[in-house]
Amino acid sequence: MQTVACLVQPGFAPFEFGLACEAFGLDRSDDGIPNFEFRIVTPDPGAVPSNLGFTINVDADLTFADEADLVVVAPIPRESWPHVDERVLEVIRRAVARGAWVLTVCSGSFVAAAAGVLDGRRATTHWRYADTMTAMYPGIAVDPNVLYVQDGRIITSAGTAAGIDACLHLLRIELGAELANKIARRMVVPPQRDGGQAQFIDKPLPVTTSLSLAPVTDWMLENLRLDLSVDQLAARAHMSPRTFARRFKADFGTTPAAWLGRQRIIHAQRLLEQTDLGLDAISYECGFGSAAVLRQNFARALGTTPTAYRARFACPADALAS
Repeated sequence: MQTVACLVQPGFAPFEFGLACEAFGLDRSDDGIPNFEFRIVTPDPGAVPSNLGFTINVDADLTFADEADLVVVAPIPRESWPHVDERVLEVIRRAVARGAWVLTVCSGSFVAAAAGVLDGRRATTHWRYADTMTAMYPGIAVDPNVLYVQDGRIITSAGTAAGIDACLHLLRIELGAELANKIARRMVVPPQRDGGQAQFIDKPLPVTTSLSLAPVTDWMLENLRLDLSVDQLAARAHMSPRTFARRFKADFGTTPAAWLGRQRIIHAQRLLEQTDLGLDAISYECGFGSAAVLRQNFARALGTTPTAYRARFACPADALAS
């Protein structure tokens, strides 16, 4: 992925537009992160009004979006959902047809829905609008309880900050775990929020989380190689296993086993990128027990093999030695 078009229309939401600019438009080459050719595009170049009473000047029309590897769709006002500009819809249809990435933020999913590219797929949007999307587009399997959904090369995200998670998810796919984590650190946001599902469907965090579990999860991350049972973790948290499992699910949106499995995959990604350890050693460090189990879990979570992942994202040998 080298080129990114951020598509804005009249009434766009500034925050969601800004997070796309932050994720894909900034120069982070001083951190060893490759830059994208990033352009803001709109159907009619010139002053484009936001939904907060100010305008931005956009010079580029939709031509660049027809060449971009990624098209990011910013939200539009509710009154515009049934009447999306046909030129925008055609751009999205062509992007999907040629295999480009399409990422929608919040109600930007209604633009993709209007283009027909979400029919027969899973998708999400802001939870307040999920019922509306289901009513308007019954052919879409709308999930209101997740941060984002990837179906093929289309990623739809929920409201506001969930767009950051979706952007980081895509950056992790394209750049690898370590560079995506660097970007997250620069953005001062968590590098990973998910429930460990193979479809990359992330569960939202609750409004409040239990601080009492933080020491336990920190300990889990430091001891991934161990065979960690719910009984053992519950004892460390001074809870019954049933209470611990219920509290963990409430705080993290997933089970202890699923969360632990995802953290092991993330650790394996980093070891594959940053070290020359063999698969048996990585399996031990991550708690998978054997290379075969690592391969199985890696393929289920990421859709590729550890060897293929290392070939794509490994640091050069001289960087590993330095």
